[in-house]
Amino acid sequence: MSRKDKEITEEKIIHEILDKAKICRLGLCQKDMPYVIPVCFVYKENTLYIHSAKEGMKIDILHQNNNVCFEVDTNIELIKSDQPCDNSMKYQSVIGFGKAFFIESFTEKKKSLDILMNKYMGKGNFEYSEKAINNICIIKICVDSITGKHSI
Repeated sequence: MSRKDKEITEEKIIHEILDKAKICRLGLCQKDMPYVIPVCFVYKENTLYIHSAKEGMKIDILHQNNNVCFEVDTNIELIKSDQPCDNSMKYQSVIGFGKAFFIESFTEKKKSLDILMNKYMGKGNFEYSEKAINNICIIKICVDSITGKHSI
């Protein structure tokens, strides 16, 4: 990181950013062409879980290359200046790298879906039909490295 003064080194703060962020931008690569897509996600125990349809460009790319990069951000605010080029931003962000895997087990899919639903819908007991579970894809990203950055 070129700006060490902006680096977040406390793991607890990095985890708080991941918990608070609502959207994750997932970076994939197919041959020499990058592809970035916003996704709903949850972070738990050094792993990201993503809910997805079973088909689409993201799925096709991940079957060919499971290396991923991801980015989330929170607390974003424009800091205006009288001079246009002196504007600034407040933010907290996390960037990480890892490997994506498809969860195939019905039980693991349901458990992962519960974790996702708890993040977005609040704590609860969720009921899913067998058809609903079988018609979705859950992507598990095992995080290899992660860094945080902020501007206050």
